[in-house]
Amino acid sequence: MADYIVQLSDQVANQIAAGEVVGRPASVVKELVENAVDAGGTDIVVFVKDAGRTLIQVIDNGKGMSEEDARKCFLRHATSKITSADDLLTLMTKGFRGEALASISAISHVELKTRETGSELGLKMDVTGDEFTDIEPISCSEGSSFSVKNLFFNVPARRNFLKSDQVEVRHIVDEFQRIAMAHPQLSFRLQSNGNDLFNLKPGTLRQRVVAIFGVKHDERLVPIDEETDVVKISGFVGKPAFARRTRGEQFLFVNGRFIKHPLMHRAIMKAYEGVLTPGNFPLYTIFLEVDPSKVDVNIHPTKMEAKFEEDQIIFAFLRSAIKRGLGQHNVSPSLDFESELSISIDDLPQGKFVSEPRIQLNTDYNPFLSSPSEKQPDQHQTSSPYRKSPSHIPKDIDALYNTPAFDASEPEQESPLNELAEGITVSNFDDIFQLKSKYIVTSKDDVLLIIDVKRAHERILYEGFLNAGRGEEKEVAQRLLFPEPVTLSHADIDLLLGAADVLKIFGLVIAKSPSGGLEVLAVPSGMADKLQNCIDSVLEALQDGTWTDVAGRRERLVKVWAESSAVNKKVTLNKEEMVNLVERLFDCESPGIDARGRAVFTNLTLDHIESKLK
Repeated sequence: MADYIVQLSDQVANQIAAGEVVGRPASVVKELVENAVDAGGTDIVVFVKDAGRTLIQVIDNGKGMSEEDARKCFLRHATSKITSADDLLTLMTKGFRGEALASISAISHVELKTRETGSELGLKMDVTGDEFTDIEPISCSEGSSFSVKNLFFNVPARRNFLKSDQVEVRHIVDEFQRIAMAHPQLSFRLQSNGNDLFNLKPGTLRQRVVAIFGVKHDERLVPIDEETDVVKISGFVGKPAFARRTRGEQFLFVNGRFIKHPLMHRAIMKAYEGVLTPGNFPLYTIFLEVDPSKVDVNIHPTKMEAKFEEDQIIFAFLRSAIKRGLGQHNVSPSLDFESELSISIDDLPQGKFVSEPRIQLNTDYNPFLSSPSEKQPDQHQTSSPYRKSPSHIPKDIDALYNTPAFDASEPEQESPLNELAEGITVSNFDDIFQLKSKYIVTSKDDVLLIIDVKRAHERILYEGFLNAGRGEEKEVAQRLLFPEPVTLSHADIDLLLGAADVLKIFGLVIAKSPSGGLEVLAVPSGMADKLQNCIDSVLEALQDGTWTDVAGRRERLVKVWAESSAVNKKVTLNKEEMVNLVERLFDCESPGIDARGRAVFTNLTLDHIESKLK
């Protein structure tokens, strides 16, 4: 019988392992920079070309490697971080699995230059897969320089799955920021296609946060500091007023390692309950120091997750520490448990006495009588004392009990909304008025229309922005009297500037300010006071990869802009404004639904009304 099971070659095994370790260029940056930190580098530089497709180079001034170590570092399961499984219980370093360099070299061309501390000469070697070529001594600086060229050159399918340069650079920036934030005492530099994205000098954690996100973040930070037997918590959280709709400013570290932990994120969000607008995300850079034996960081190939032995206790401490920090800085209410919990009452003036209060009751009072002069019936009557003739019932008894005008649970005999809207103009309407500053009520023939003001305005703005993106509208931009500066990280600024030509079509005109930041020159009509929402929605589309989908990008942006620009839930309109709103609504292609697919108006026919009054 033939044998079917074969042992894979090291090259094939490494290519398969690369699928777990190297998902995109950002994964290479993460592994190489972490190795540079573990090697004792204090000055780490990252060069990227074509979003990492062509070149990723990481240079450090660490301790370097000997020729033997340089050869071994590209082998599978070769590492200097651990020697036995017991070492996993005391891990404080970054990379330790010993597969990163083997996986990277299996799908790219790697050039290594390194010189060990104290050596006069270094060495240079080229590695492709499991082949070492061009090994020669050279003169170079102490430390190591890894150059990864032509990523995924031998796995074209993986290369085709990469996103646009803007998205891939964004992922590289995310990984770079996480490591730089964890080590504020080190110097980091990131350069993309010859342009500096970050040049971070050594300093405190606060200085590092400000250097990454901008000077204005200095006033937005609230320090957190708590130490218990289980966990030590330190770092900063952002003030609720400066929370944003987009993620990207949230950093959680355990023993110096960045992780994603849904439970701990929930603890942080719980601490903001009552002071944070739903749907917004606050900035936080929080460090947890836990006994290494009570946390497992080896549950995911990329080591981005962790498992805590006492997660519920840490959850409670984390939430409490943040609430206390926000309270001490007058951001949220706090309780002072050291003060005496008693009511403070001033002393009475001399000679004044307090008498016992007396309660007086009107025994003749009956709330169901139409006038006070009417007396209650004889208590010996067999009928209920509250049973009155219809003349004694208040006329607004329905309002008293909030009785609805009709039973909403029964299905309305309503025509399809868009079909009903065909041929309708305001000149056809008999009358028009506003109900509770929320609805516009009007009638046409034997149909009563009830229109939601906010949803109608959303629909009008949605189609207006949508047509602007298609080039069908000319007046789409609202020019600002003075350029409005926007505080963003360097990476976000580069992302927006790269999309400036497309954004201009929608009416959002941006430019680089003389100081190197970003300033807004014009916004889509009606968005002048919603500038942050406008920018955040663009960044969200740029960061998650939907930017390359032209139709999806347009629809996503205009939906957010329409919802942000629409009138408040309740607004008082005069007759001219109501007429204008209804006319513009029924000029839309789909006036029956808003940007989120909800009904804009409903109708009641005369037959339906009469059936309710039988």
